[in-house]
Amino acid sequence: MREPGPDHPITVTPSGRHVVVRIGGQIVAESDRALVLQETTMPPVFYIPREDARMDLMTRTNNSSTCPYKGVASYYSVTSGDRTAENAVWSYETPYHWMSAIAGHLAFYPNRVDAIEAT
Repeated sequence: MREPGPDHPITVTPSGRHVVVRIGGQIVAESDRALVLQETTMPPVFYIPREDARMDLMTRTNNSSTCPYKGVASYYSVTSGDRTAENAVWSYETPYHWMSAIAGHLAFYPNRVDAIEAT
């Protein structure tokens, strides 16, 4: 467990944008309440509240990973239309306390979905 700091900065801020995620020709998440997580020099990631996602299209998988700064991530596959996007979604359901803002949010791998649009 490591806390973000000057040598590994992580910020979480409201995106202020309308974010839409599409898979298999359907909108699977749509939110005006998304957060943006910026970690060091990595690309920013949108975290969308679960309430703004089609959880009925998602199935939790057995995959998990651990980030020393955020905690243990759970993964979900999404079946939408005629497409299943395996492990396309991750969520830190009980992140470390300094990352508590992303609890209850989902993030999507851009290369496993059709589109992530932010306007």
